[in-house]
Amino acid sequence: MGKSAHDDVIDGSLNIVKDNATRLCICTTEPTTYAEATDTKKLAILTIDSADFTGPANDTSGRKLTVNAQNTITIDASGTAAHVALCDSATSKLLYVTTCTEQSLTSGNTVNTPAWDISIADPT
Repeated sequence: MGKSAHDDVIDGSLNIVKDNATRLCICTTEPTTYAEATDTKKLAILTIDSADFTGPANDTSGRKLTVNAQNTITIDASGTAAHVALCDSATSKLLYVTTCTEQSLTSGNTVNTPAWDISIADPT
């Protein structure tokens, strides 16, 4: 028996992130709560909105949402960046967490993030 999902179904998940993410947080270790992403594990934070995303769009075998590149994010605390989190400040929800290339950050400087994708594969 085959499996399938209409693009609208997969896009619905991606649009929750796009439409509700208001904070991009660069963290030392993997945050598991909103408070960790925006406070205790945070090295830098940026206010974002739906204009900071592209998509959802076709991916190789599913759908993707691109988080656009961000420049000159102020670093609030020194440490090694290892994760990026997207959060909804209105509901205090941690929406999405991923790893990033580890990089040493110094308080008072700025950091840039490249564009990156959130992908959801088609059912198989």
